[in-house]
Amino acid sequence: MKRHIMAVDPGTTESAWVYLVGGIPLSWGKQPNEEVLTKLKASPLGDELLAVEAVASYGMPVGAEVFETVFWSGRFVQAYDGPHVRVYRREVKLHLCTSVKANDASIRCAILDRFGGKEAAVGRKASPGPLFGIKADVWAALAVGLTVWDREAA
Repeated sequence: MKRHIMAVDPGTTESAWVYLVGGIPLSWGKQPNEEVLTKLKASPLGDELLAVEAVASYGMPVGAEVFETVFWSGRFVQAYDGPHVRVYRREVKLHLCTSVKANDASIRCAILDRFGGKEAAVGRKASPGPLFGIKADVWAALAVGLTVWDREAA
């Protein structure tokens, strides 16, 4: 069964989010964490799934920023009154690029290709594509959402 997906790329003070309907981003943004928390408390809207990028440990020491991101991930899931799934970056890389060596640029390229290439996907101000206006961390949230969307189809 296909669901609407609210995908979040959590950060220490701000988080990016994308709301997918039919596998297409309908709305998105990057907002202070408190605002994202408020948005999630107002959800779910019908058959909606929360997808949050999870933090993985690779055996290296981490700083306070990583722990703050983990803290916010937990707050988002707790505030959301619906089903949720955590998605690790490795899963996103493998799904969209078939390689754990993929980086942000290759993930963005895979997403653009999925939507018909840069010209069709982004378009121009006069004729915007479905990804027009997506930038920075919102690409990571979109990658999480698309990974979960495709899994739902399987």
